[in-house]
Amino acid sequence: MIETVLPYLGVLGIPIAAAAMLACIPNYRISAQINTVACLITLIGAASFLIVKPDASTLLFIDDLNIVFIVVNAFVGFTTSVFSASYIGHEIESGRLKQTHIRFYHAMFQAMMFGMNLALIANNIGLMWVAVELATLTTVVMVGLYRTHEALEAAWKYFILGSVGIALALFGTTLVYVAALPVLGEGLPTMAWTNLIVHVARFEPALLNLAFVFLLLGYGTKVGLVPVHGWLPDAHAEGPTPISAVLSGLLLNVALYAVLRFKMLMAGNAGAVAPGPLMIGMGLASLTFGAFMLYRRRDIKRLFAYSSIEHMGIITFAFGIGGPLANFAGLLHMTMHSLTKSAIFYAVGHIAQIKGTQKIDEIRGLTQSHPLLGWGLVFGVLAIAGLPPMGIFMSEFLIVTSTMARDPWLAIPLVAGLLVGFGALLLRLNTIAFGEPLGSNAPCEASYLPLYCHLAIVLAAGIYLPSALVHWFQAIALLLG
Repeated sequence: MIETVLPYLGVLGIPIAAAAMLACIPNYRISAQINTVACLITLIGAASFLIVKPDASTLLFIDDLNIVFIVVNAFVGFTTSVFSASYIGHEIESGRLKQTHIRFYHAMFQAMMFGMNLALIANNIGLMWVAVELATLTTVVMVGLYRTHEALEAAWKYFILGSVGIALALFGTTLVYVAALPVLGEGLPTMAWTNLIVHVARFEPALLNLAFVFLLLGYGTKVGLVPVHGWLPDAHAEGPTPISAVLSGLLLNVALYAVLRFKMLMAGNAGAVAPGPLMIGMGLASLTFGAFMLYRRRDIKRLFAYSSIEHMGIITFAFGIGGPLANFAGLLHMTMHSLTKSAIFYAVGHIAQIKGTQKIDEIRGLTQSHPLLGWGLVFGVLAIAGLPPMGIFMSEFLIVTSTMARDPWLAIPLVAGLLVGFGALLLRLNTIAFGEPLGSNAPCEASYLPLYCHLAIVLAAGIYLPSALVHWFQAIALLLG
């Protein structure tokens, strides 16, 4: 047992040990450094899976699919910890947060990383559910970190809707276990992915069909899909900006990963309904709703929260279309969105600190008053809007191309939603980044490395994808069916 768990200590043991340590350290400078170092070691542990895949156990396993998610998870977690150090330092100096809050914040940050990593490498569907719930609860308490009325209301709303979603996911998970019982018998092996995927063809299709509906709605709540998205804009607007970056860049992906695993089970049973149409429907609804809601936002963090709903809809739509090209495009878009959206929140966090507000109408001329932050935001928004040569342009082009080949009629609402969102983002960007500077023009001691590191990767991916990465994503696309 110890031999099978040992390879996973880098991504599981380090975060949980760091959480326990950080809960006892009152000095925020030391705790910020420990938080960053712990995330770096976790990233190294995740990257090691690219070289050596540990053997699967009843509880944990690694394959090509979850390696993508866990490497992205660890990388964005590390860069967010670097950004968080300068961001939280400013919050301490301004009096918005106290030392006791920071000790709690850093401990919860590592507990959240542990929960997300565990969900991604769990070989047991029950353990994955528990891990997703743990990651959700840690983000709930961090959303309410400022202890204002609005922050506590947002955290409570997130908790209620998240609890409903996770309850639906639990019922769906139970139904999958019930479907597997006649074939695999009782016990932990019956809940292991590696066993379920081998024997799923013999499961009762009706139970799988009902299970997937609950699972899609349940985990779809965490993904931020319409109509179960209501918690996401409030959580982004009221919580600390590093948590906004983690929510959009990581936690939504973890829930999407769970949906993809169950989609693979459905595809392995000839009698089960195709999961694609359900995912296409929720994906298009999220894309269209998110795109139109961008025009009405007056808060800069809410603006990009609705952008996350839009892009998670695009990704869900791509995986719903299925096939080698659409699955490849969905994986690429998921990766590019995680990097780009977290970079945008890095910029937005410091911008809100400089201006003392999140209201879009009170933010003007950033490229003149704070060029590094302003132009970083400009490039981030152009990337998330899908302009070439950024990586998101490539993934969106592939999604539209595959849709045209598989079902041309679906390409109409897809392209329309993309254009509506594109117009809204450029409209907001014009007022925020250009013109005469408005509001506070105080200097900013920001950490620009995470912001521009992400943008450089997204730009490089739009220009050239290494052949090794292409072959890897192609293999995963075939695995997804």
